[in-house]
Amino acid sequence: MSLYVGIDGGGTKTTGVIGDADHVLATATAGPSNVIRVGEAQARQALVSVIGDLCSSARISPVHITRTCIGLAGAAHPNVRDWAQRTVKDLTSGDFVIVGDMEIALESAFEGGPGMIVIAGTGSIAYARDGQGNTHRVGGWGYAISDEGSGHWIGREAVRAALRAEDIEPGGSQLISGLLAAWNLSDRADLIRRGNAVPPPEFSSLLSVVIESADKEDAVARDVLCAAGCELARMAAIALRKLPPTVPTRVAISGGVFRHSSVVRDVFYNELRSICPSAEFVPGVCDPVHGALWLARNAK
Repeated sequence: MSLYVGIDGGGTKTTGVIGDADHVLATATAGPSNVIRVGEAQARQALVSVIGDLCSSARISPVHITRTCIGLAGAAHPNVRDWAQRTVKDLTSGDFVIVGDMEIALESAFEGGPGMIVIAGTGSIAYARDGQGNTHRVGGWGYAISDEGSGHWIGREAVRAALRAEDIEPGGSQLISGLLAAWNLSDRADLIRRGNAVPPPEFSSLLSVVIESADKEDAVARDVLCAAGCELARMAAIALRKLPPTVPTRVAISGGVFRHSSVVRDVFYNELRSICPSAEFVPGVCDPVHGALWLARNAK
């Protein structure tokens, strides 16, 4: 029996799934394995944990794995690809495929067919494929200069907006108290120091605070999430314009920002509909790990 492993190596968590040609046998989750953000040692440990848990749950040895596909941010970079190839070769048997995280997300929605995926997780990107197999990407150029609408972007914008709100009216927004608690800080001065630290802090860890504050009708937090939805829609619209206009394009979404924030989802859908009325939306939030499994099963 052939066994296949798909892995989504994200900046917040690593998810894996193992299956035969038709069925999923087990799933597993570990810490982040985005080697650019967390370094080789931590990323390797996440892969060790996921592959070990998958094999244990499926009651098989790694030597029985036929093919592994792992999707990673930055997989096109030679250093990232080389590291991933060495690591997967050490941990599994059989063939392996290393692709970008946007590729597994695209396949999770379209399994080789045309369409566009918009990802908003720790980072963000729009990635589209036309009927001839040509691909187009927009955004995803890194948290310092891009990744609009992502978890990192939302966290950073929330700090900026909360500080501005305090400048306008001290105590006018409760968002700043949530940010202080999330980072275990005492006051505004601490928040300013943390926000300007080098290297930058994990702004994406503030996403849940922003969502909770928006759910409690905090206008500042809601404005940040609305801005994220608009940024993601604009990015998607640019990608759509790169595709042939002859047929409506199916649009899917993926990532923790979309999964956890109804505000971002609703604003994204409404804004993109107003810009590109012909777009057709795939229901739900796609899970990229299933695209990795599909690629593992179908790689040539």
